Amino acid sequence: MIMLFNDSVALAPSLDFAAAELRTRRVLIVGIGLSAALALPSLVALGLDDRLINGISVWIKPLKFQASLATMLITLLLLLPLIETRTRAGLGVFLASLMAAVTANGEVIYITLQAARGRASHFNDSTPFEAMAYSVMGAGAALLVLSSLVIGVYILLRPRPGASTGLRLGGGWGLVIGSVTTLITAFALGSGQIDGPGHWVGGIKTDIGGLPLFGWSRTGGDLRVPHFFATHIMQALPILGLGLDRWTPRFARPGIALGAIISIAVVVATFVQAVQGQPFL
Repeated sequence: MIMLFNDSVALAPSLDFAAAELRTRRVLIVGIGLSAALALPSLVALGLDDRLINGISVWIKPLKFQASLATMLITLLLLLPLIETRTRAGLGVFLASLMAAVTANGEVIYITLQAARGRASHFNDSTPFEAMAYSVMGAGAALLVLSSLVIGVYILLRPRPGASTGLRLGGGWGLVIGSVTTLITAFALGSGQIDGPGHWVGGIKTDIGGLPLFGWSRTGGDLRVPHFFATHIMQALPILGLGLDRWTPRFARPGIALGAIISIAVVVATFVQAVQGQPFL
């Protein structure tokens, strides 16, 4: 772990910083491209395939994950320039980016294949293979989030000289806080210890009639709600930082601190609401 954050560890002595950084960026770009490429046939299948899981199209979940994980990889790609040049070209950033791209697309590919088979990908241990795949997918998701945590720590500890305060703090703390809260909410969601397997808590255990666009339960609690808000702290705080840098740069530090507190409060409040069996709206 100490070596991971040692900015003297280069990819290879023969590679200059620009070439090494380009390799890291390509890894993320390929990951984004694969998720985007899978979205097109999924959209076509959504219009042609009438099979259902939990009352909704089998293709809804793949499309959500293709969009969500591509967004996460895009976030990492856009925030990489906040890390100083030597560190950005180092082995630690490359490995974190590679791990993020591999685990994100491994998860997307499995979810898409299960949809093509008309089978659930989550909370499905009906066969030995599916039970093993679900466990592997959970471990991969944890590694994906830890990869974003590592990049967030790099931004905070090895910032690029001249990086604007709001974006640097928003990007670094957004990835760190978003990663930690995502791990916590994902464990609660995936463990099945709250009202049995599934994301529902109380209410009718179906996705029919869910909140428009999001699909969250409107008859009971839904653990996907705090998980959603936790994950998107990774985008919310950098966007807040950009706004603070543009309009009130003097208040960048307190603004990010306040934004972080509010973000955590939203995750906690929606988690408590879900556990109590209350719908978000």
